[in-house]
Amino acid sequence: MAWVPLECNPEVMTKLLHKVGVPKKWNIVDVYGVDPDMLAILPRPVLAMILLYPLSEKQEAPEMNEESQADDDKSISPNVYFLKQFISNACGTIALIHSLANNTEELQLEDGFLKSFLDKTKDLSSTERGELLIKADDLIETHKELAQEGQTEAPSENTPVFNHFVAFVQKDGHIYELDGRKDAPINHGVSTAATFLEDAARVCQEYMKRDPEQLRFSMVALTPAE
Repeated sequence: MAWVPLECNPEVMTKLLHKVGVPKKWNIVDVYGVDPDMLAILPRPVLAMILLYPLSEKQEAPEMNEESQADDDKSISPNVYFLKQFISNACGTIALIHSLANNTEELQLEDGFLKSFLDKTKDLSSTERGELLIKADDLIETHKELAQEGQTEAPSENTPVFNHFVAFVQKDGHIYELDGRKDAPINHGVSTAATFLEDAARVCQEYMKRDPEQLRFSMVALTPAE
């Protein structure tokens, strides 16, 4: 099963948020750089960071992904919401779901199909959550609708895509990388609500250092609307 990929476009992503029940006082904004001056202009608090990075041999090298294989359940808070990706090109919407699902107390989701999906899947395994997403018609239709918007023409469902979204959130005193292609969240160390943005920027920099000649990295953040 494949979806039309979502563009890394804050306006499109914000529309998706509001359609699934996120109050309009929250939105998605561009992150223009990881240096302190660029981070300082973002509205606070930043609840999540999403990185779009180009898939390459350097990014996909086994040694770069060893930590995802080495994680054991004891290093992951049981309160982290994580789902597996079984749908091609769904990584953008899954990154948004991960961002929202791990910040429900702050966001105060309105009644709607995202809240219903999270309530239905809160006690399930990451695999079961991913399998239910395949059948979540309301979320699927919302993704399809928003994937047609943006600044570039949407590719077809079967067009090969060479970019991937991952989400970063702070939960229970640690920063987690959430990538539905992996078996579990990755714990990137101690973090707090106050330091999360800088911590997320640090992890994004690590991605960039793996493939320094590559320029096609993009970042967006979940923040209050100004």
